[in-house]
Amino acid sequence: MNSPPRALTAVADDAVEAMLAQLRRNGGRATAAKRLLLRALLASHDHRSAEQLAGQVQAESPDVHLTTIYRNLDELERLHLVERTYTGHGPATYHLTTTPHGHLACQACGTITEIPATDFANLATAVQRKYGFTISPGYLALAGHCSKCGA
Repeated sequence: MNSPPRALTAVADDAVEAMLAQLRRNGGRATAAKRLLLRALLASHDHRSAEQLAGQVQAESPDVHLTTIYRNLDELERLHLVERTYTGHGPATYHLTTTPHGHLACQACGTITEIPATDFANLATAVQRKYGFTISPGYLALAGHCSKCGA
């Protein structure tokens, strides 16, 4: 397996350090396990379960327990560095917080598609008016079927 180009490693390290600095500013501790978890999140371009992330972290540091991963994910979520999404089936998934977005989850193949939060605007407005409830689209996924799987 080839190692990533040096420039990409430096960018990833810079991103991890920036997130750890934010963690420290909010009273958190920058531990080796958190550093590995943030690297795993940066390396993954999709939504990963805590178990999948633990597997990545444990490949580098076998002594990091799954409960440590869950605890760290909770802390990173509280600081808005990580977002947890419920896809309607299976465990919750996690990804780094980026621009606000919602999710479409295919019930047949499991593909998760990110869509801009603005696409939820009409639904959010209707729910707010009718029920006084504010939707957080990043935490949920609308279930259905992707274009490949059909209706």
